[in-house]
Amino acid sequence: MSDIDPRPGDGGREYDPAAEHAFPDERVNAVLDTLDADPEVRTYLRAQNVNPVQRKGYNDHGKKHIEIVRHRALCLYDLLKRGGVAFNGASQQGLDEADEAVVVALAATLHDIGHVVHRDDHAYYSIPLAADILDRLLPEFYDTADAVRVKGETLHAILCHHTEETPLTLEAGVVRVADALDMERGRSRIPYERGGRGINTLSSRAIKRVSLEAGEESPVLVEIEMSDAAGVYQVDELLKSKLAGSMLEDHVRIVALNTHEDDEQLVERIEL
Repeated sequence: MSDIDPRPGDGGREYDPAAEHAFPDERVNAVLDTLDADPEVRTYLRAQNVNPVQRKGYNDHGKKHIEIVRHRALCLYDLLKRGGVAFNGASQQGLDEADEAVVVALAATLHDIGHVVHRDDHAYYSIPLAADILDRLLPEFYDTADAVRVKGETLHAILCHHTEETPLTLEAGVVRVADALDMERGRSRIPYERGGRGINTLSSRAIKRVSLEAGEESPVLVEIEMSDAAGVYQVDELLKSKLAGSMLEDHVRIVALNTHEDDEQLVERIEL
């Protein structure tokens, strides 16, 4: 993973330049180009941040969140594939292997648009909104039958990212876990500056860096660097709950390290 650097705009979130780099498959790159250029999608990604951030005081769920989640979802997918993990969503629908990454990219991009309706139960509101977008965009890349299949797999992954519904595909599991991996302190800057001191905001402030790489004991190693024990909530509560039932439990190793140096360090290492 490359170093992250602060970019102006979108609340000063930390940004990974690799998020703009192309992935090897031409099909997912073409879909990504279409998504990123689409005026309706671009508007949703900004409008969906109003309810969670401005009205509810939660962490960022806008354009920057989507960029990070999508990049980490595709990184997870790539590491898992390189580790020999077989995905089941697209294959069980008779779709091409290249469509696995397409489903991951589409779901990661559209998973939070239901926030324009309400933060509560937003995953359910995302379904009809995303379905309309998919109905409009997918015929550019697929015939009717395959468009229906890609749409169904994408909506399944969107639904399972933040609900009690259990992912039935690894593609959905990847999106679910990637959503929880956007936890660095930049995500909480706006609510923190507005006086927010809830556990989500404070715990996010304690997360310095998240990195993904190939692991020795599992296909994926996620390392999380914390500056304070408050970050334990992000790891042990939010990430752990997303990992449970994701179908990725045996393929992803998560290690969190507390790098705050003082004489009263309470948490040194957590491993899921």
